[in-house]
Amino acid sequence: MEKTRGGNVKFDAERIVLTAGATAANETLISCLADPGDPFLIPAPYYTGFDRDLCWRTGVQLVPISCNCSNNFKITIEAVKEAYEKAQKANIKLKGLILTNPSNPLGTVLDRDTLKNILTFTNEHNIHLVCDEVYAGTVFDAPQFVSIAEIIKDKEIYVNKNLVHIVSSLSKDMGLPGFRAGILYSFNDDVVNFARKRSNIGDLNETQHFLASMLSDDEFVQEFLTESGKRLRKRHEKFTSGLEKIGIKCLKSNAGLYCWVDLRTLLKEPALDAEVSLWKLIINNAKLNISPGSSFHCPEAGWFRICFANIDDQTVEIALERIRVFVDPNVMSSSPNSLIAHSILL
Repeated sequence: MEKTRGGNVKFDAERIVLTAGATAANETLISCLADPGDPFLIPAPYYTGFDRDLCWRTGVQLVPISCNCSNNFKITIEAVKEAYEKAQKANIKLKGLILTNPSNPLGTVLDRDTLKNILTFTNEHNIHLVCDEVYAGTVFDAPQFVSIAEIIKDKEIYVNKNLVHIVSSLSKDMGLPGFRAGILYSFNDDVVNFARKRSNIGDLNETQHFLASMLSDDEFVQEFLTESGKRLRKRHEKFTSGLEKIGIKCLKSNAGLYCWVDLRTLLKEPALDAEVSLWKLIINNAKLNISPGSSFHCPEAGWFRICFANIDDQTVEIALERIRVFVDPNVMSSSPNSLIAHSILL
């Protein structure tokens, strides 16, 4: 955790609770903090799995803070205050605020000032701040990632550490999703103690022993993180520049495994139904399964998440050509990839 955060913060091993994946860490944490029906603010668009991970068994509610493309989907303290005040007027007593940093699906990181303002706000209103940092090790370009664990050291602001919690994982940082190694880290003693008692439901056992051996090799871990960052940057540049040549723009991003792609010009109308129709057309005609923004509670139709990190270079070329032919089927090249795409469309 320290390596993926640039060595700018130290973590106390006694505050770490291991779980069977970040899903279990999120659910365990929320069950510690809230009762069924308790609401949490969360910036939208947000990871669609949160509707399941955070809510299904805990019974809590998620109250979206709408972020839109007019400011590149950045969360502002003004938007946070507006959502909070709206909840207050509706007699909704908020339990906390949940951040994903770096963001899934946006692939962006929160800057220091934004984190500082949000932390100040949650402290002033005595609500919990949960920071999902599972993509901390996937930052491949500037600006650098800033953990909430670094912000709470800021002596300029008062911080009630009992209200601050972090979820992390090895799935994205180390490319180990199948090992189901999630991390709950809390500055609250009661949360740590309860979560540790509950963690026997999802023990790691042999996996924990194996991971300890692997992570003890500091040289390997550092080399892996460095090489992973290089490959993600190279693939991201290849994919986004390929889309740009087709005339498709992406939100500027520097982390994660996805691109947040603007396909609004392909919509028949700026509406959710049109977005779903476009998604189905892309699946049926281009044979590409990309995720519509509405599945991430995006307030504006026409944005899609495309994963670029789980395919090889040849597949990237094929995918880009399929998109190109889908956008303009009248434009064909003599490349093998173009022929593959054309035959599939036919």
